[in-house]
Amino acid sequence: MNEHIPVLREVDQGTARLMPDVDRERAWLLTVDGAPQSYVDLDDPAYLEFEYARRLAHVVDGAADEGEPLDVLHLGGGALSLPRYVAATRPGSRQDVVEADLGLLALVAEHLPLPEGSGVTVHGADARRWLEEAPDASADLVVGDVFGGSRVPAHLTSVEYAREVRRVLRPEGLYAANLADGTPFAFLRSQLATFATVFPELALVAEPAMLRGRRFGNAVLVASGREIDTAHLARRAAADAFPARVEHGQTLARFTGAAEPVLDAGAVPSPVPPDGAFGIG
Repeated sequence: MNEHIPVLREVDQGTARLMPDVDRERAWLLTVDGAPQSYVDLDDPAYLEFEYARRLAHVVDGAADEGEPLDVLHLGGGALSLPRYVAATRPGSRQDVVEADLGLLALVAEHLPLPEGSGVTVHGADARRWLEEAPDASADLVVGDVFGGSRVPAHLTSVEYAREVRRVLRPEGLYAANLADGTPFAFLRSQLATFATVFPELALVAEPAMLRGRRFGNAVLVASGREIDTAHLARRAAADAFPARVEHGQTLARFTGAAEPVLDAGAVPSPVPPDGAFGIG
């Protein structure tokens, strides 16, 4: 493959484009219908370009002692940026990636193959259905990063879904989800209320300007049955190239307000991003 020629292909959920990064020799940006999905540097899998991916990585970094292998379930695959990060920073980890877009999986396998012995197994399946069939207490970390286009599907936003996540997690395990919303944050608040019915401990990692309603953006929700090391998370988030804040406890409860938990029967996808919210170039 010529390293400097973009790749364009129709996949199950739209038009995928792989574009080379002129500044990094073997780095690629994946978009679907113009919305950025993943960034991968084949020579440096621990390098993460997107803000939300870096914040998910902060959760990974605090999930266990440095370098300790983890059993991770990734719901949503894209170009496998975070699985590559885990494989690089925690060798010996066992990872399952569930991605419904088979065309996208084929594109990534062809042009951005995983290294031999990565410990990553990719499954072409619906995330919720696969989760429901996963064994009890089989994961140290579950990552929710599923977007149908640029929206989180409704069936991955409910109390019933959250219960399945908790069932699959080990008692000390963590759930981390990439969510997108803007003021008045009806979706984000409802997700906090939903996961609060299932998990006793919650935290939210986001850019302060986003939480003040200045722009539509991503926030990472963290949930666990154990106390979350918010001090570690806050240090990592604050020191990042894209600084973020960690909300938890009473501050997070005030942000959630009177939002109601979401059940399957009333679940809706995350909101449509405004034009240009996640545009590139």
